[in-house]
Amino acid sequence: MATTLTNDIALRLRIEALFADYVHCIDDDALEQWPEFFTEEGIYRITSRENLALGMPVSLVYCQGRGMMADRISALRTANIYEPHTYNHGISALKVLSVTADGIRTQSNFAVFRAMADGAMSLFNCGRYMDRIVEENGALKFAERLIVLESRRIDTLLVIPV
Repeated sequence: MATTLTNDIALRLRIEALFADYVHCIDDDALEQWPEFFTEEGIYRITSRENLALGMPVSLVYCQGRGMMADRISALRTANIYEPHTYNHGISALKVLSVTADGIRTQSNFAVFRAMADGAMSLFNCGRYMDRIVEENGALKFAERLIVLESRRIDTLLVIPV
């Protein structure tokens, strides 16, 4: 049993490190590195709690594959017009739901605080990350990252990844 507990703790620490690296990449504006947290065909999707509960497949944002994610960052840097702002993520209540041949399924809570160029700060959004994580070449990667927002109301563009 001690070996199983040790393996569970080691796995949890690796997942927590993945999450920390992911949010620091976003919060530090190293967005060109963001697609590397996903498998080549990884899925990044944002939906509302309401849509998920109703079984509606509608997404506020949907990217399949690193290419789509890289295009999103390229557009953010060169084409999108939005008021400059930064994020600061908080992640809590990590729960490892299952570990199977298909990957590691996790759920965690998040809150994203936004700071505007004029110094105003606010809670931008909060919700749950629902992930399927796989190991590739010794590194954990997101095969699927479903972001479930508590509210369907977004007061500005979802420009920067959540």
